Amino acid sequence: MKRWSKLQKKLYEIIDPNIELQIHLTMYRMQSAWGSTDLPRYWITLHQEIIFDYPADFMNRKGLVQNLSGEEIYYPYGNDISAISNLIEEYLNTEKENLFSKHFERDFWGLANILKAADRRIGKRRLEQLRRKTHNQAAQKIIAERMH
Repeated sequence: MKRWSKLQKKLYEIIDPNIELQIHLTMYRMQSAWGSTDLPRYWITLHQEIIFDYPADFMNRKGLVQNLSGEEIYYPYGNDISAISNLIEEYLNTEKENLFSKHFERDFWGLANILKAADRRIGKRRLEQLRRKTHNQAAQKIIAERMH
């Protein structure tokens, strides 16, 4: 996995500059009587509204992080941060012509459609196709912003 700053820089190169979209990764240090650990968090904002938030959007009733494939992990001792970064890198390394035909099989968070919606290389015709096929609310908000 690349360092976040390098990955983030590459990501911002493909994001439509006409929308106010930001993608963040941070680690919060948690200290307790039993030791310390880092609490990783990925989040995406559109006009300062959080539209994607890992792990918060994926917490289930048992207090575990559950991705869209149904896998559960005990956060923060287990998390998907590296897998999310790897997915972003896979997306960035995919040729523009293949973005809509490629199935991102390791996308357990609905992130590929969010990235497609924000990708400046994707034109209005493809955005309209994505709008019709995705139920991802974050992607829908980005599409609406770009089509505006």
